[in-house]
Amino acid sequence: MRKKQCVAMLLAGGRGTRLQDLTDENAKPAVPFGGKYRIIDFTLSNCRNSGIDTVGVLTQYQPHILQNYVGRGDAWDLYKRNGGLTILPPYQCKDSDRWYEGTAHALYQNLHYIEQHNPENVLVISGDHIYKMDYNDMLQQHIENNADATISVMSVPWKEASRFGIMNIDEFSNRVVEFEEKPKFPTSNLASMGIYIFKWSVLKKYLEQEERNDFSSKDFGKDIIPSMLRNNQSMYSYKFHGYWKDVGTIESYWEANMDLLERDKNIFLTSQEWEICTVENNYPPQYLDKDALIKQSIVGGGNEIYGNVEHSVLFGDVKVGKGSKVKNSVLLTGARIGENVLIENAIIGEGVSIPDNYTITSSVHKQITLVGKTITENLIYSSVK
Repeated sequence: MRKKQCVAMLLAGGRGTRLQDLTDENAKPAVPFGGKYRIIDFTLSNCRNSGIDTVGVLTQYQPHILQNYVGRGDAWDLYKRNGGLTILPPYQCKDSDRWYEGTAHALYQNLHYIEQHNPENVLVISGDHIYKMDYNDMLQQHIENNADATISVMSVPWKEASRFGIMNIDEFSNRVVEFEEKPKFPTSNLASMGIYIFKWSVLKKYLEQEERNDFSSKDFGKDIIPSMLRNNQSMYSYKFHGYWKDVGTIESYWEANMDLLERDKNIFLTSQEWEICTVENNYPPQYLDKDALIKQSIVGGGNEIYGNVEHSVLFGDVKVGKGSKVKNSVLLTGARIGENVLIENAIIGEGVSIPDNYTITSSVHKQITLVGKTITENLIYSSVK
């Protein structure tokens, strides 16, 4: 087969436990976002727009909704005979029947898939971040530097730096000189975005090396990157300056949705030519009652609004009853809000019904109330004022 310049391996198998009910029955990349999208739409659209036409999607935890949603990749123009999109779940083979044990181990388990495309470089990305990025720009820098690895980085607030893998770089050359995975006392606020490009010939060696190490966690941040640095491999940073959000917690997920309601933060209003593709739902037109009031909000198709909606994101097929007020909240598909309900600073899960005359809010500043299917009653009663 003709050698490909770059193939992408999209890590989409994590549990996403900090998203609580949103990922009880759903893989994190398939969590809904922004009124009509799912989180994985962003990385798949980035691949499409960057000309990366071969994408392996590595699934594991609760994969069924995600796999059905992604399908053959048609929505992102990734259904192709030479490459395209391929779902890569763990599988039993002659030598192994293990689950993916880490991010690097997931790639090791798919060596055959990668090698059949004969790539010069491998792009490693995650399906759980909100951002627009031209991977081709990063790839060209990687090639020009003759790098063994290129790591996308961005500056984060110092108070958040300990949540990330932190880089120290040579400011003149952008070469990585030090890496710490989630340090307690960071010496830099330049954070790894979990987006890597490797020379395949080099990465393969390190994947095989970590597989032989019984004490390895088989993770890129904990094992592969530090090992390459110790061996003085040629590693460079790629500085990213756009919007990027790790939506790994209830608070950050809520914040990312609220960002869409601010003109200067709305990722869809910046670089509009960089289309974010999705699988469209065929909802009927929304209905707004004569007494309905909607202000600074995103409202999906098929909704019936009889009350007030302010500074909120509503997905499709949502109903808000008469006399009800929804503020600073996210209502997922199929939510049913009764009459004379107050919802503020909350996330209402898919298909959840809130009875008449309830109040769902929090007395704690910036605390977000999640009302999900499995714990709906407990959360409602604990939130009643």
